[in-house]
Amino acid sequence: MNKKYILAVDQGTSSTKTIIFDEAGTAVARASEPLASKYKGAFVEQDPQEIYRNVLASVEKCLQDFTASGGELSSIQACGISNQRETFVVWDEAGKPLYNAVVWQCKRSVAVCERLKEEQLEPLIKAKTGLLIDPYFSGSKLIWLYENEANVREAVDTGKAYFGTIDTWLLYKLTNGQSYFTDYTNASRTLFFNLAELKWDQELLEVFNLSHLNLPEPKPSSYLFAASDFNGLFPQPIQITSMIGDSHAAAFGEGCFSPGTAKATMGTGSSIIMNIGEKAQGSETGMVTTICWSTEERVDYALEGVIVTCGATIEWLKNEIGLISDSKETEAMARAVADNNGVYLVPAFSGLGAPHWDMSRKASITGLTFGCNKNHLVRAALESIPYQIKDVITAMEQDTGIALQELNVNGGLTSNKFVLQFLSDLLEKPVAVQRMPDISALGAAYLAGLKAGVYKDIDHLKTLNQDKVVTRPGEQTEQVKSDYEGWQVAVGSSVPVKAELSV
Repeated sequence: MNKKYILAVDQGTSSTKTIIFDEAGTAVARASEPLASKYKGAFVEQDPQEIYRNVLASVEKCLQDFTASGGELSSIQACGISNQRETFVVWDEAGKPLYNAVVWQCKRSVAVCERLKEEQLEPLIKAKTGLLIDPYFSGSKLIWLYENEANVREAVDTGKAYFGTIDTWLLYKLTNGQSYFTDYTNASRTLFFNLAELKWDQELLEVFNLSHLNLPEPKPSSYLFAASDFNGLFPQPIQITSMIGDSHAAAFGEGCFSPGTAKATMGTGSSIIMNIGEKAQGSETGMVTTICWSTEERVDYALEGVIVTCGATIEWLKNEIGLISDSKETEAMARAVADNNGVYLVPAFSGLGAPHWDMSRKASITGLTFGCNKNHLVRAALESIPYQIKDVITAMEQDTGIALQELNVNGGLTSNKFVLQFLSDLLEKPVAVQRMPDISALGAAYLAGLKAGVYKDIDHLKTLNQDKVVTRPGEQTEQVKSDYEGWQVAVGSSVPVKAELSV
């Protein structure tokens, strides 16, 4: 029997990764192509045409890798796309971008958000979309474009502007403008998608002065969106059978198929998503409600907590303070001392995210005495990562009444065994790391393969990629609990316990 393969395109902020997976969910070919962003003050943008070219270049490299090892292009059954969330493009009837792609990191709409809050719109927006008013989400930046760019405003008002998150833009380009869809996860990050009705919310669009904007038709993440030959890279078009935001793709790739299963990406920052089942639930603790993933038979919802600073704290210790020369040193340094000696680092370098949402907060180190050394500071920095994750998980459990079953983690910090053990001790739950590093691509491939018939069903997916490294709670659980109480004081009080160093 001929083998069947799935092409997965993971279009990220800094690169596009393309991976080909076989029927066992194993990566057999891969490639990556770097992508640049343009930074100017609070503005972060990318060239929409370059994003498309970047994807084609990455796919071409991956196909070359695949065929060089004997693979046949005709055995690739379908394509799945995962993408950087919230980043969006607005284009005209001819498919020409009216402005650069506005990246999720962009903060240009802070004033717009403040105005929306002053107009008392947050309760309405939260009830309909599950989101908070924040520059992170696409809608406020789209309002900024409408109010500040005359060509965008004219195109919107005359019904000639087309909006799309990156999945939609790529689908549009890959099909020469013939397909105009998005999936529920990407739609749910815009600030104008109704979570309960799974459609664009006309009331919010009118409030935002965007009622004449053309919007893609939302569909489940696993769906036959279109077919494309990828600008001639394939001799015959292949079906595109999944599109999904990258964090949601990671949750699916990690196996977050049932309520209480969660994933945490531990990178520069952290996105924590917990599956809460078939019913959307609001949060009273600073989480956002979102779509976890969806097929044509099923829609699972999730709570998400965004932590602003995780790995970036370690980079700060290395690059700005000079305590370490390599992040790999931190594990041994943390283990070189018995505890944190009462030192806590609150990494609010860019404010505090969920569940605190204090974006004006500054970073601080509390508990410093002459008995402290650099190992205590490094340990405090590492401990701040599990502490923040614990804050989010606890808030999610309080919101939903659903207890965490297992936390699946991915990202660069998963190589630090101290962090994993401390996190497991703190949560008193298993912490699992999958050996497959490109988890968003895997999730997109799974969803594409479900629709294409390469993977039978969810139960089939549960049997794949079982090779996980699981860290379980150890002997330090009680000590870690006590340490966490100190964190709660440090993060919740502006009055230092001992000396405080603002950073």
